[in-house]
Amino acid sequence: MFRLAVIQLHVTKVKADNLSRARGLVKEAAREGAKIVVLPECFNSPYGSSFFPEYAEKIPGESSQVLSEVAKENRVFLVGGSLPEEDTGKLYNTCPVFGPDGGLLLKHRKIHLFDIDVPGKIRFQESETLSPGSSLSVFETPYCKVGVGICYDMRFAELAQLYTKKGCQLLVYPGAFNMTTGPAHWELLQRARALDNQVYVATASPARDEAASYVAWGHSSVVNPWGEVLSKAGSEEAIVYADIDLEYLADVRQQIPINTQRRADLYTVKAVQEE
Repeated sequence: MFRLAVIQLHVTKVKADNLSRARGLVKEAAREGAKIVVLPECFNSPYGSSFFPEYAEKIPGESSQVLSEVAKENRVFLVGGSLPEEDTGKLYNTCPVFGPDGGLLLKHRKIHLFDIDVPGKIRFQESETLSPGSSLSVFETPYCKVGVGICYDMRFAELAQLYTKKGCQLLVYPGAFNMTTGPAHWELLQRARALDNQVYVATASPARDEAASYVAWGHSSVVNPWGEVLSKAGSEEAIVYADIDLEYLADVRQQIPINTQRRADLYTVKAVQEE
């Protein structure tokens, strides 16, 4: 068993303040015994197509350097939410992950871009400024394997299935659902991914800021392999903790053994590009 912490950070337009707040909250989570800490999507900048170019950095860069230092100082695995990354003239929505030694373990570039149009409620087109990533992202810890997705990636059940096939027992999704899709789908999707794959699922949202141009739903959560919500934030800045019990996960898989009952003779989900 190990402790997971999800940080629901209040994000402002001042990058230095965001980095400072993140540093303090990761330290607090580590003091409370967290071994893996997850920051929210766009933790260092406001979320929006107009902000991505303005706040974009290279990796390594200012924000990722702070994350590296924070992971090392607190001896935690740090899932760095996401930040706008600039690379060879393209922009990506990227989640860097750091080990307890401060080393960069991987960077997950959001695979599925958030392009939606719900008439009268919300229209958003990430593809106007961002490019999609093209690789799956799994990292190893002494506790379990962890799969990484960002926000809209959570809607795609195949990605979670592939991570589970690769041996992941925890899936983490930094994400910023909005006031339309949040109440409708945020918890439902987490519980579905957890239940489908009999894994733990953790989501990290920015705290809600009613004055922002994009208002995040909040409600960062951790869900267990039975589909139960173990812990959940409200809309304010908070740290959500959950103890990840891999013996319980094994018990669930033994009781309802869907992994051994799949009909591979009839259907399969496989990665086209293997790492």
